[in-house]
Parts: sequence; structure tokens; C-alpha cells
Amino acid sequence: MDIPNIVRTIVEKCETRNPFRIIEQLGVILIYYPLEGVNGFYQYFQRNNIIYIDDHLSEHEAFFVCAHELGHMLMHKKSNAMFLDSRSHLNTCKYEMEANRFAVNLLISDRDLREYLDYTTDQLSSLFGCSKKMIELRMKDFV
Repeated sequence: MDIPNIVRTIVEKCETRNPFRIIEQLGVILIYYPLEGVNGFYQYFQRNNIIYIDDHLSEHEAFFVCAHELGHMLMHKKSNAMFLDSRSHLNTCKYEMEANRFAVNLLISDRDLREYLDYTTDQLSSLFGCSKKMIELRMKDFV
């Protein structure tokens, strides 16, 4: 799956990297709710795209979760990952990794990374407010 191209396409279409603005433009229903055990999830129900975000998350955390769930919506629309994970015990790691890649590619552009090429992974993690693991994941798609 060409995740950088999917990100590029949606950014060009919506003219923003802000996941909340993107889902608003796409007519996605956003629900903040006290979720237990998950930070958020995506649901396709009766031809509606719905993103749920735990209402206890910080603004920064909610931003990442929104981008992650947007990735599920664009790449895994027909898959109910929560159902797969909790009911069938299938490994959903691939879907989660793809959604994480989508989120960090959306939130951190190649231009952002070029500006800080001399930074270490730890410094980039601090600068962009994501885990070192997410920075490493983003660097794999850096052009």
C-alpha cells in the first residue's frame, strides 16, 4: 500500500494536514465519548463514516488519534478492526501499523523533516511531540 501517496492525495484534495479539518470536509461524524481501553476507533455504519475519540485525551493526543482513525477510514473502510481484534483474535497489527504510518505521514511532512535533517530521532520526537517509534516509522517514508 502506497501510504505516502494516499496522504499526498488527501492533503491536495483538502488543502490541509489537519485531520479534524479533513474529516469535516469529508462529512465524517466525530464523536467524543469516554472510551475504555482504546483511544479511538473508526466505524462505517449505514453509509456513514464515524470516528470516535476518547474524551479524556489531551488535544495533542486527540489530534494523533484522529489522524490514525482517518487512516483506517481511507485504507481499511470495510474492516472493523475492533471487531476483528476482540472477536476473531486475528492479528490486526498490519492495520494498526498502516494507520500509524498514515498518521505520522499526515502530521509530519517531508518539508518539516528536511528542515531538521541534522536532528536526532530523540530531538525529532521532542520537536513533533510523538514517540521515537513513530518518528522512526515516519523516516521510512521520508523522500
